[in-house]
Amino acid sequence: MSHHETDFTGSVSDAIRDAIVAAIPDAIVTVGGSGGHYTIEVVSPVFEGKSMLQSQRLVLTAIAPLMKGDRAPVHAVDSLRTFAS
Repeated sequence: MSHHETDFTGSVSDAIRDAIVAAIPDAIVTVGGSGGHYTIEVVSPVFEGKSMLQSQRLVLTAIAPLMKGDRAPVHAVDSLRTFAS
């Protein structure tokens, strides 16, 4: 895993999870990774009837603030999986 410099303090995984749940309140979120590279799995009924792209956009929009700037805590989402529950 590579290392990505950031000024963020605290748990990046928790921040990712919190941002997704704020946007998709009923979501069950699993986050893995470190060093700026993360894997995310989200299960929610909100994805029912949506394409994979639409579902992933909902998640990526939620975490976009964590990905902005040169020293953002999230450098890459290596894997994003969404499932309708």
